[in-house]
Amino acid sequence: MHALFVKELNHIRRDRRIVGMLLLAPILQLMLFGTVMSPDVANLRLGVVDDSRSPQSRGLVSALGESGSFQLGGLYTSVESLGDDISVGTLDAGVVVPYDFARDLERGRPTTVQVLLNAMNANTAAVSQGYVQGVIQSYNRSLQRAGIEANIRQVPGSQPSRRGFAVLHPAFLFNPGLVSSWFLVTGLLGQLLLMNGMITASATMVKEREAGTLEQLLMTPARISEIIVAKIVPPFLLLGIPALIALAVIRVYFGVPFRGSALLLTVAAAACILCGIGLGTFAATITKSAQQAQLASFFIMPPMMSLSGALTPAEAMPAWMRPWTAINPIYHFGVISRGTLIRGSGLEDLWPNLLALLAFALVLVSLSVWRFRQQLS
Repeated sequence: MHALFVKELNHIRRDRRIVGMLLLAPILQLMLFGTVMSPDVANLRLGVVDDSRSPQSRGLVSALGESGSFQLGGLYTSVESLGDDISVGTLDAGVVVPYDFARDLERGRPTTVQVLLNAMNANTAAVSQGYVQGVIQSYNRSLQRAGIEANIRQVPGSQPSRRGFAVLHPAFLFNPGLVSSWFLVTGLLGQLLLMNGMITASATMVKEREAGTLEQLLMTPARISEIIVAKIVPPFLLLGIPALIALAVIRVYFGVPFRGSALLLTVAAAACILCGIGLGTFAATITKSAQQAQLASFFIMPPMMSLSGALTPAEAMPAWMRPWTAINPIYHFGVISRGTLIRGSGLEDLWPNLLALLAFALVLVSLSVWRFRQQLS
C-alpha cells in the first residue's frame, strides 16, 4: 500500500500539467465562483425623463443616483428615446417624472412616477423594482420631514402645510410576466454549444491518437489540409443537431418568444460551435491522454462559464472583472441569443457581439489547425 501511494505521488509530480490543474484550478474556480456569482444587482444604468424640471424632481433623481444601485446614464427629452436606448441595451432602467410632479406634491396629492425596467432578466428587473421602491419610500420620508420642519417655522395659529407623496408605476419591458427561466436558458444555450463542441472535438482527437490512427492518416494520399477539414466538418454538422433541439426546447417547453432574426441566431450558434471545436482540438493537441484532456477541459470551462454572464448578470461582477467578459465567446453569444429571442433586436444592434464571436471562432480554429499541423508533422 505504501509503495502504491508513493508511486502515485511520483506520477503526479512528474506531470506538471496535472499538478497545475489539481492545485490551481480549484483555487481559481473558488475565487471566481465566490466573487462573480453574486445575487446582488448593482451598477444599473439609469436614464431619466424629467418633464417637471423642478427642485423636487431633481431631488428624486439625485436620490436614485446616490442610492448606489444606479448609475445615471443621461437625461432624455422623450419617453420614446428613453425606450429606444433601453431596447438596444444602452440602459437597464428608466424613470419618467411627470410634468405636474412638483405641483401635486405641493398640493398634497399623490403623483405617479413611471419606471421602465428591462425585464429580459426577470431577477434583475424584480430586484431593480425593489431598489426603486426603497428610494421612493426614503424620498417620501424626506418630504414628510420637510413638512414637519416647515410647520415648526410657521406663525402660530396658521394651518400646517400638507405634503404629497410619489407613487411607483412600473412597466416591465420584453418580459411582462417576469419569467426568470427566459434569462437562464438563453444564456445556458451558449454554454451548451461551446461545451459540447469542446468535449466532442477533444475526445475524438485523443481517441484517434491513442489508437494510432493519426499516423495511419499520413500514409494515405490525402493532403494535410483535407485531413484537417475532415476533422472539423463532421463534428460541426453533428453538433448542429443538438443546437436545433435546444432551440426547440427553449421555444416550446420554456415558452421563450422568438422575436428576432433566425439567420442572425444561426450564424452566432455556428460560430459558438466552432469556438468549442477549436478549444477542444487545441486542448487535445497539448495533452497526451484522455485524462489530461478532460482535466484541461475542466480547467477551461468553469472560468468561462463564470465570466459569461449566463447565469448571473455581468453587471453584478466587480468592476475589475467585468472587462474579462469581452474576451468570452459565451458572453457574446448570450447577448445575441437574448437580443434576438426576447428583445427582437437585429444586426444593427448586435453586430459588435457577432463580429467578436466570429473573430473568436477564426482565432481558435486557426490556432487549433496550427497545432494539429505541427502534430501531424
